[in-house]
Amino acid sequence: MASSSQKGIVITIPVLVLSVAAAAIFLFFLLSSLSSSSPCTCSPSSTATPITTNAAAVSGGLVEEEVEDWRISTSREDIQWVKDQIQANGLHVQENVLRKGINPRTRAQQLEDLNNFKGISHYEGSEADNHTALPCPGELLVEEHHSNYGEPWAGGRDVFEFLAESSRLTANSRVLEIGCGTLRVGLHFIRYLKPDHFHCLERDELSLMAAFRYELPSQGLLHKRPLIVRGEDMDFTKFGSDVVYDLIYASAVFLHMPDKLVWVGLERLVNRLKPYDGRIFVSHNIKFCLRLGGEECTKRLVSLGLEYLGKHTHDSLLFNHYEIWLEFRRFRA
Repeated sequence: MASSSQKGIVITIPVLVLSVAAAAIFLFFLLSSLSSSSPCTCSPSSTATPITTNAAAVSGGLVEEEVEDWRISTSREDIQWVKDQIQANGLHVQENVLRKGINPRTRAQQLEDLNNFKGISHYEGSEADNHTALPCPGELLVEEHHSNYGEPWAGGRDVFEFLAESSRLTANSRVLEIGCGTLRVGLHFIRYLKPDHFHCLERDELSLMAAFRYELPSQGLLHKRPLIVRGEDMDFTKFGSDVVYDLIYASAVFLHMPDKLVWVGLERLVNRLKPYDGRIFVSHNIKFCLRLGGEECTKRLVSLGLEYLGKHTHDSLLFNHYEIWLEFRRFRA
């Protein structure tokens, strides 16, 4: 049987080269047309730097709070730093006497200078042209009110540090002080908290004048708009009915009030305190409760939904300032 002959396609080298070249040109134009189309709308890489907004980081569609150094009070390291600076500068406590550029004056002498000579720096033109919109009384300018408390004015910082850390406050917390006086403590809370988050009930008119006319303006805190109300008899109606506080405190205030009025105040305040996490701190003692007798005291607190958590002592690292605080919480919603 005769074998059949095999047939094949023969491609010469020149034809093969031309085919490859044509394919390459076609591919080039195809890729060019694709790259000139609408830009990519895909989401950016997940490794992109997060955008931060007011202490929050936006990442992957979730808002994460930034972790901050939560410590408020002075540390041992801070104290050592101060000591090092004093030593490095060769500083020693000296008698405050007349010396070049410094003329020590008592508050009484300062006030006399203000009243008689308007002080060193003052407006000398016509009072009609004086731009001062709210002149400050001389008694406030020489800070006589800083001596109203029988202890250092700087102790207000100590009280703030202790209460803020004990209550684990944040800038978003809400605080009520019963008897804020001239804001010896309140200034530090106002500075730390968001605007309108510090509230106070105070009965003394002169203290309130010092707070509004001197302390808030001189500390640059007017923009914080604290709600400070003149009132007594533990009337909190002007603070609104829907405000819930993270901290309510009274520094040496209940000592000067009838026991009955203190209980009225606690009854009105308990529903304004955040359940479980909110705290009430009372300084010095709780004789208003202990005078009822231990068992009756506890029973009275429980009837209000309050639990006594214990006694704390705060000893300042800086200002020779020592205080006792009694802590309570609201144990039911």
